Amino acid sequence: GCLNNAIVPEVRRWREAELTHGRVSMLAALGIVVGEQLEDFPLFYNFDGRISGPAINQFQQVGQGFWEPLVLVIGICETYRVAVGWASPATNFNQLKDDYDIGNLQFDPLGLCPTDPDELYELKTKELNNGRLAMISVAGFVAQEFVNNTEIFQHLFRYLEEEIILEIDDIELEIGAKTITAVPQIVLEELGKVAQ
Repeated sequence: GCLNNAIVPEVRRWREAELTHGRVSMLAALGIVVGEQLEDFPLFYNFDGRISGPAINQFQQVGQGFWEPLVLVIGICETYRVAVGWASPATNFNQLKDDYDIGNLQFDPLGLCPTDPDELYELKTKELNNGRLAMISVAGFVAQEFVNNTEIFQHLFRYLEEEIILEIDDIELEIGAKTITAVPQIVLEELGKVAQ
């Protein structure tokens, strides 16, 4: 595949990009789930009542005063990451430093990073795998919310509700019940099975 014709600096750059995107995706997955659940919580950035609904629509609902500090913090973090890991563009354009340990930004204020090489390797592998899973899950969250404009857990619970009702219908048919439980109209509408 891709590694057959690749050189080591190129592969290191790919791994750095994969790790960075995985970390951002883990935060995004958490933000989607937590953001949709905390929209009515008083400490959430919801003092004016504008932030609600699916996570894909919450981004546009945040007012001024939030984006400026966020862009500044992201800029500072990215500048630090570039200073730690990337070579000078004047000498090695778009290359990592040779002595840079991929993903290690030398920031561990709680001392959680293990010193044993085997434990460190296992931790890095878990981080990489969880990052990959997060990238896929965020893509799935966004796609699902685009399909029916419903929050992730609301859609999940509506789907489970429909499945439970259909299972009850099967049981009622087996025992010869006179009435069959109907799936509520709102469930069908939110699942996109009937026109709203």
